[in-house]
Amino acid sequence: MRRRDVLKWGGIVAAAAVADVVVVEPRWLSVEQKRVSIFGGKFRQPVRLVQLSDLHFSWCVGESVIRRAIGEAIEQKPDLVCLTGDFVTGASEVDMAVLADMLGELSKRVPTYAVKGNHDGGSWARNYMGERDETRVDEALKRAGVMLMQNRAELIRIQAGEFWLAGVGDLWSEEVNAYTTFRPIPPGERVVLMAHNPDTKDVLARESWDLMLSGHTHGSQNSIPGLRERFAPVRDKRFVDGLVRWEEAGRWIHVNRGVGNLMGVRVGCRPEVSVLELV
Repeated sequence: MRRRDVLKWGGIVAAAAVADVVVVEPRWLSVEQKRVSIFGGKFRQPVRLVQLSDLHFSWCVGESVIRRAIGEAIEQKPDLVCLTGDFVTGASEVDMAVLADMLGELSKRVPTYAVKGNHDGGSWARNYMGERDETRVDEALKRAGVMLMQNRAELIRIQAGEFWLAGVGDLWSEEVNAYTTFRPIPPGERVVLMAHNPDTKDVLARESWDLMLSGHTHGSQNSIPGLRERFAPVRDKRFVDGLVRWEEAGRWIHVNRGVGNLMGVRVGCRPEVSVLELV
């Protein structure tokens, strides 16, 4: 090949690669089914739980991809939906009434629960990058009919059986309150815990829970060996993506890759709608 042809085809390949990581992958939703054994087979049927995380409604994550993720969640016919934080990157750049409307499409069909992330208000967001007014996300969730699990627990009664759902505040904002969250739960109960950051496990290691649902990492927004671990914003690099056994504690942690992203880029790391069958 002549040098001009090499440069031409090299440019085409480079443009295609850029288009993939900026245009295609950030909007290419993956619906992933996983089965988790936490109830010991005592329920009449599996509990069907959908987890969405890190919507990051912003200049680079538009309404269309979030609505598609919500539509996919509804199509799964779940018993409940858990939203594990970072609804916005910064609420001032988006219309919060639109966010409330999108989330309302979920809650009017399925019982929907949420915890907040580090971008949703609180000390980390005020000091670094996020929404400075912590009431704006709270108000959007309330308007949408989504139940905020901020350091509280609730007994979930569905056709399959009963279990406890707990949720804590954001780790980076120092809003985790173990006492308030776990005090209502009787000993020996099965507990699904919502915590935005998977590193929260270490703060709550002494509490009784069986499965923790987290997000925060975005799956590192890439699958490149070495870079994936380096850019994952967690201390414990074992918990960056997927369903992982916390062997030391005998518990499960599920880390959702998120619907949105920061800076509009994903490399081999598609946004995720998680469908968990709890048995």
